[in-house]
This record gives sequence, structure tokens and C-alpha cells, in this order.
Amino acid sequence: MGTPLFAVEDLHVSVAGTEILRGVDLSLLAGEVHALMGPNGSGKSTLANTLLGNPDYEVTRGRILFRGDDVTAWPTDVRAKAGMFLAFQYPEEIPGVSVVQFLRQALSARKGVDLSVLELRLAIMEWMKRLDMDPSFGDRYLNEGFSGGEKKRNEILQMAILEPDVAILDETDSGLDVDALKVVARGVQEVRTDRPELGVLLITHYQRILRYLEPDAVHVLVDGRVVESGGPELAQRLEKEGFESWRST
Repeated sequence: MGTPLFAVEDLHVSVAGTEILRGVDLSLLAGEVHALMGPNGSGKSTLANTLLGNPDYEVTRGRILFRGDDVTAWPTDVRAKAGMFLAFQYPEEIPGVSVVQFLRQALSARKGVDLSVLELRLAIMEWMKRLDMDPSFGDRYLNEGFSGGEKKRNEILQMAILEPDVAILDETDSGLDVDALKVVARGVQEVRTDRPELGVLLITHYQRILRYLEPDAVHVLVDGRVVESGGPELAQRLEKEGFESWRST
């Protein structure tokens, strides 16, 4: 089976002294898509923030592994440079910094090379076409005045350009209509076509994005623990039954 690309082992996390995650275990291999599903308050956003390296989230036990390295104590920027990508549920606006400028800085940090604006613009234009994005998008200030769908497409654009090894997509489907949802799911597939080794962890409340982006495995997170893991059929069961049947387990 080989070394997992990405793994979380017995992860316990506290926020302001309160334990939220109580021993989370999951692992994914290169090229796999895993969905982590849970109701509100289950610990999904705590896990996403912990994987990002948010210092407000304290790991009290367990560890996070990336390519076999223990990255639990690595700061956010070091994780990103190493090839971990996290798409936020609520991306921040950065007035005065265009999409192209932001990507140039991020890519320079990730690859250790300073790309010319022209080189980067050509790559961005190609990806924008593939993601059905307006070509003028690259000159707009990052997330300023973007619709929900545009913010999410921009996250997928970043994922395409930065070429990470693992992508953690936190509630990427929240607040999107069906058309925007299809575009985002197709965008993730486009990136996977170019980078078949990319591992994707999709953290979501809803089953609907999984109709367009079929996972290799589904994990159910309830009360800070993964209470069940299985194949795509587990997501279908969730849609029929909801999370109630797992709450007492």
C-alpha cells in the first residue's frame, strides 16, 4: 500500500481549553479523493484550521503526517511551501492586491523561483479558460466584490497554479448554486487530470458535490471523532438517513 501521502493520527485538538477533536484518524494515498462529512458542530472547521496550522487550535495529542514527515508543529507558510494547499470556507478579501500579483508571490514562495508576470499570466489565462472564468478576473483585487462562486473558482485557480501535492477543500460547496457547484467540481477534476498524484480531502456538510466529484472514501465525523469510514455508498446513506444514526455511536 505504501506510505500515505497525508495522514492524521489520533488527533486531539483544543480551542481555548475546550477539547473539540477527540482522536481523529484518517489517511489518504496519492491520487485519492476523500470526503470528510459531518453535521454542524462536529469539528470539521476545527480540523481544517488545525491542518492549516492556525495557532489558535492546540494539538494536545496525536500528529499530522505529510509524505511521512511529522508536520504537526510546522507553521502555515512552511506547510504551503512543502505542497499542502487549503481552500477556505470564507476566503479573505485582500484590497489592493490583484489575483495575478497574489499568485505570483505565492508561486515564488512555493517553487523558489521568480516567474515573470508574463509567464504567469499565460498560465493563468489558460486555466481561466478551463475554469470558465472571465479573462479580466486576474486583474481584480483578490476576492474583493467576488460572488460566492467566483471566490470558490478563484480557490481552484490557485490550486491549479500552485501545483500542491495535497489539497484540503474546506466546505468548498457551501453557498453555491448547482451551476457554480458543477464548475467547482469540474475544476477540481481538471486539476486532477493534470496532476493525477494530487490527493484531495474534501470537508463538507452536504452530499451533493459528491455527485460530481466521486470520492474514493468517505469519513463521518461526529462529536470530534471519525465514527465510520467507507466508500461512496456511505455518502448516499448519509443523504437518506442524516447524521442522527451516528450520534449515539
